[in-house]
Amino acid sequence: MQGKEMLRLVDTLHRNKEIDEEIIFQAIESALESAAQKHFDSVEEITVQIDRETGDVAAVCDGERIEPETLGRIAAQTAKQIIIQKIREAESETIYDEYIEQIGTLVTGMVQRFEGGSIIINMARTEAILPRSEQIPGEHYQAGERIRASILDVRKQSNLVKIFLSRAHPDFIRRLFDLEVPEVAEGIVQIRRIAREPGLRTKVAVESLDPRVDCIGACVGVRGTRIKSIIDEVRGEKIDIIPWTETPESLIANSLRPAEILQITFEEGEHIKRAIVTVPEDQLSLAIGWKGQNVRLAVKMSGWDIDIVPPERPEGEEIEEALPEQEEAVEEEAGPVAEEATEEEAAPDEAAEAEPEPESGQETDELPEQEEAVEEEAGPVAEEATGEEAAPDEAAEAELEQEPAEEAEPAGPEQVQEDGGEDEEDRPETGEPDAS
Repeated sequence: MQGKEMLRLVDTLHRNKEIDEEIIFQAIESALESAAQKHFDSVEEITVQIDRETGDVAAVCDGERIEPETLGRIAAQTAKQIIIQKIREAESETIYDEYIEQIGTLVTGMVQRFEGGSIIINMARTEAILPRSEQIPGEHYQAGERIRASILDVRKQSNLVKIFLSRAHPDFIRRLFDLEVPEVAEGIVQIRRIAREPGLRTKVAVESLDPRVDCIGACVGVRGTRIKSIIDEVRGEKIDIIPWTETPESLIANSLRPAEILQITFEEGEHIKRAIVTVPEDQLSLAIGWKGQNVRLAVKMSGWDIDIVPPERPEGEEIEEALPEQEEAVEEEAGPVAEEATEEEAAPDEAAEAEPEPESGQETDELPEQEEAVEEEAGPVAEEATGEEAAPDEAAEAELEQEPAEEAEPAGPEQVQEDGGEDEEDRPETGEPDAS
């Protein structure tokens, strides 16, 4: 290999692998020395020097100059393998030194493949790992999709460098604010603390170093444009921005928003830091949050153990409210017993009603038949009785019709004499003479 070709090779490796040229020269010299030792089986030391300006190779063994072309094909293959190994080691060192200084920064890569629950991300020069534990719950990716994450850790294992990324760490939210909010990137607005439950909710405490700048307004942006970009990046995760304060009472009250706070009592000891927060009864669920989410984030934000309690009530109200609760409890306990008794009473009634149903049906069918039979038997008798009753009535009517007719006829002489005779006979005797 001529000197110009050697310099061209070193320059290409330097630009592609971003390895220092001196490291490449040393790797080639070491590889040629090892190949010459194997070729000559010499115990004596063999030295190889490469001119950094011309690229000429000078090899010396026992004071004699050796031409590299005389080493042969096997020695050349050995030198090649050694050079590749040395360059990989140098590249690993370069990658490690580069990314160890970027821990916590935001990087962008492309989803390359999936290994178990982890995602392997191609970052141009190397590959990074996004473990399942550092992924936002509910996220799904496809191969070739671009992804943004923060560097969590960089580790060196033998000749390999492993870079671990995270999308669930609070620093990921911090770097997104640096990217989207210029005031945060410039240091005018500082993010003092972040409490996060990935995929659900995040609370960010911010403080403005310039009194003319509203820290919350700067983070939200005009019509929420800045915060909306951050929420879209974390796939709809809710983000609450609260003002930072050094006072624990104010910080806890801000962390529990939007719940209304009535009173905060602190209990502090050697191993105890507890805050008892009193909220209205109708605000209890709001202060605690969904499955305790709001109060957990407030604990992370403030560093105090927080107990949410309702306000104390007078003893009279407690007794009055306790009575209806006891009555309800008694009714609930007595309910099953009453239902069982009702079912037991209803069972015989249902059985009794169920048994005569067919007999009542038969009786209802037989009654009309019996009534028809009785009516058929009583029919002639009733007609005869009706006829007999009707006959005397007709005779009486006939006699009544004849009586006026007899009265209307004039009385004959015989009848008058008879009548008179009868009168004389019946007339009582008196002392008066007879007029005749």
